[in-house]
Amino acid sequence: MTQIQQSAHEAKQASIQLAALDSVVKNQALQAIADKLAAHASAIVEANKKDMDRSTQQNLAAPLLKRLKFDESKIQETIAGIKSLIALPEPVGQTLAATELDAGLELYKVSCPIGVIGVIFESRPDALVQISTLCLKSGNAALLKGGSEALETNRILADIIQSATEEAGIPKGWVQLLETRDDVNQMLKLDSYIDLIIPRGSNEFVQYIMNNSNIPVLGHADGICHVYVDKDADIPMAVRVAVDSKCQYVAVCNAAETLLVHAEIADEFLPKLDIALAHHKVTLYGCERTQDIIGCKPASEEDWKTEYLDYVLSIKIVDSIEEALEHINTYGSGHTETILTTNAKTAEFFMNIADSGNVFWNCSTRFSDGFRYGLGAEVGISTNKIHARGPVGLEGLLIYKWKLKGAGHVVTDYATGKRAFTHKPLRKGFSM
Repeated sequence: MTQIQQSAHEAKQASIQLAALDSVVKNQALQAIADKLAAHASAIVEANKKDMDRSTQQNLAAPLLKRLKFDESKIQETIAGIKSLIALPEPVGQTLAATELDAGLELYKVSCPIGVIGVIFESRPDALVQISTLCLKSGNAALLKGGSEALETNRILADIIQSATEEAGIPKGWVQLLETRDDVNQMLKLDSYIDLIIPRGSNEFVQYIMNNSNIPVLGHADGICHVYVDKDADIPMAVRVAVDSKCQYVAVCNAAETLLVHAEIADEFLPKLDIALAHHKVTLYGCERTQDIIGCKPASEEDWKTEYLDYVLSIKIVDSIEEALEHINTYGSGHTETILTTNAKTAEFFMNIADSGNVFWNCSTRFSDGFRYGLGAEVGISTNKIHARGPVGLEGLLIYKWKLKGAGHVVTDYATGKRAFTHKPLRKGFSM
């Protein structure tokens, strides 16, 4: 048995015990993680500095360097996220539906963990903490592969989480850190141990994972997000929201990459936006009509397909909401789109037709986030159309099982007509 097989086997065994742990034990373990992160903050920052220095020498792209940084402020944000997760209700064992099949024969649909989840994520060390704590709260074991640029930070964070949770009574081996590409390739073959893989990266990377594994994949791909400024937009508000969507934090998947502007409002809106974006030194690429109104570089077909993760924005003028939606559904990644308009009917049409997991009205794309949604945190933002879509928090890490409780009922009685099903909805949760 290889080391990765052994790790997956341990995680599988731990997941069986995790599924039965009560909320008190899990929350105490989460608190232990928070306490230990605070106690070892200086060591974490020191490890992160090694990663930052090495990555700078290796000319890591500026957006990735920004993601990589894990300072005291980030540690405090991470701890706050854990505390909000502790405050959330217990997600496992909740009755999702209940039906009386017949007198004394009751069927319950009850939430339960998925099992073992493999997550491959980028250079953000805080993602390791978010993913592992979400898995713990939802009763799942986890195999985690972070970016090599965050090697030192990920190691110390994994050590802290492992030791804190073992001391709190969580089964050993429930969370494991993988470090090499070969580890990932081996993991893709372990469908007898791993129940779900969540890859966070480019569309090409997610497709590679899907094509090379029999394990179900919940994809977190590019964040090509759009802001559409409708002809009925409130211009000052539209400028503010568009700037926030692009500039509040550029190195993340929910930052806007393309701005679509209705032709009827473009002459008035774009110069005001240009002034606001100039304060952030945003490089603009625009269609020919945009170039006639403000100074910008020519946009190519490739710009509509690009996730910049930087102070760069592409702009296109459209003649209708239908044209805007066609552009979004052609070039978008299914992540997040927002419409800025005072017309409620137009907004409803946009939100119904835009083919994305998150569709907003008069607010920044940056709200597309598990913590901001009140999910505690997120393991990623799913652009798939399977059991979870958008920010994947606790609910997205759960599945369900059917529990049927009877009193000696047999199918023969129903097959012969001796008894008949009632199929009445029940208002109570499952209990023994």
